Amino acid sequence: MSKVKAGGSAKNVHDSPGKRLGVKLFGGQKVKTGQIILRQAGMTKRPGQGTKMSRDFTIHADRDGVVKFAKRKCKTFSGKTVPRTEVSVE
Repeated sequence: MSKVKAGGSAKNVHDSPGKRLGVKLFGGQKVKTGQIILRQAGMTKRPGQGTKMSRDFTIHADRDGVVKFAKRKCKTFSGKTVPRTEVSVE
């Protein structure tokens, strides 16, 4: 008989690198066409005038200008209105 209990396989030992999400250019900063303004997981912030959203929810500048963040009321799937941040380039 064994004197030591079986070790088994370890769980939760793999560590993935960070995704480097977040705001890359803040309000009032100059931006050029195509530059990344914000990287996010899901649609936490919405694209506004002068911006476009890519497949992975990254918001890019559609034209040269200055970044602006503003609060907007958006409708959810259930019809409820909730405040969301809108990113635009002016």
